[in-house]
Amino acid sequence: MRLPVRSRAGAWVAALGVSVALVVGCSSPTPTAVREPESIPTADLDDTGPGSLVEAKTIPSFDRSVAATGATTAKVLYRSTSGIDGSPTVVSGTLFVPPGGPPAGGWPIIAFAHGTSGIRQECAPSASSDLLGSSALVKSYLDLGFAVAAADYQGLGTDGNHPYLDNRTAGLNVIDSVRALRKLSSSVSDRWAAFGGSQGGGATWAANEQSATYAPELDLVGTVSLVPAADMSGMAAKAAAGTLTGDQAAAYIWMLMGLEKSYPDFDVDQYASGAIRENWDVLGACSGPEGEERGKVLSQFDPSDLEPASAEAEAKVTSLLALSRLPAGPASAPMIVVYGGQDEFIDTQWTENAIADGCAKGDVIEAIFQPDKGHGDVDGSATVQWLGERFGDVPPPSTC
Repeated sequence: MRLPVRSRAGAWVAALGVSVALVVGCSSPTPTAVREPESIPTADLDDTGPGSLVEAKTIPSFDRSVAATGATTAKVLYRSTSGIDGSPTVVSGTLFVPPGGPPAGGWPIIAFAHGTSGIRQECAPSASSDLLGSSALVKSYLDLGFAVAAADYQGLGTDGNHPYLDNRTAGLNVIDSVRALRKLSSSVSDRWAAFGGSQGGGATWAANEQSATYAPELDLVGTVSLVPAADMSGMAAKAAAGTLTGDQAAAYIWMLMGLEKSYPDFDVDQYASGAIRENWDVLGACSGPEGEERGKVLSQFDPSDLEPASAEAEAKVTSLLALSRLPAGPASAPMIVVYGGQDEFIDTQWTENAIADGCAKGDVIEAIFQPDKGHGDVDGSATVQWLGERFGDVPPPSTC
């Protein structure tokens, strides 16, 4: 069972006649017999800093609708940085470069930040032959002349902890995926934008704030955040009050598990009881038999199972989650935020507070509120023209 974290990118349907989702969806079947992955000889593996490549290999098993475009497709390991303690990390991801000669200045870049896929290594989108259903979106970008960088995020696809919904870490991983793409091919521009939803929406927002200082050599033109997980620190109070929705409870469990591995003094058993405390191992699963068992455990969830043991415990988890809160600083570039009034995963007020705080910092934000939409059905069609205008240097709109 995966969290139902989906968002439509409806304008790609009009442009290309395909149905695209941020986390799960449909793609062309892949061949049953494939070649072995091979190293890509033109990839630059010489550097060692953030965004440098550790390895780059072909993906013969990848969605054949993408392969048919003639694009370069690579599964990579690249270096990045933990947003929690600044330590160096290695992250996996998937990179794509359109076929043929690039335009003047190189192929512009879209960094695709995926939504929730899980918290374990095997939950990485790059472990799937279609990026967990997102390959159609990648193909649409390629057809429109964009190179694409798709980070897995720290701990997904590689060893180590995945700090679920830690926007600081995910934002750095997104930025470094763009750097890695430029190491893969010299035909890629330094101009880029980022597109993401839910967990990915928080990642793109964070990357926007971090870009100017972390990667000043790159030219960020703007970011798209659909239903972003901008500030989830309110989860602790809802857990204490017993008012978490089912979607929020499932996410909160993964957040707690990430905190336990990120902070050695964090005692996760202070935040769970009953069936939750008895099934931590199963609750970390994202697929397979354990994933099915996870679904059964969650279906029996009682709100009291996630009540913190004390007011002090509640205060501690709130303070730790607040470290990932957005905005954390001024934005580097314009952004567009699309969110709904019926979201069962992210309280609408949390998003509105983040937008208001960003506006107060002087950020250029176009906020689109869709009162009848939830977490998985917001209409992101306006973001296509918005992205085109950012690459076209049209002055950005703001609703602040």
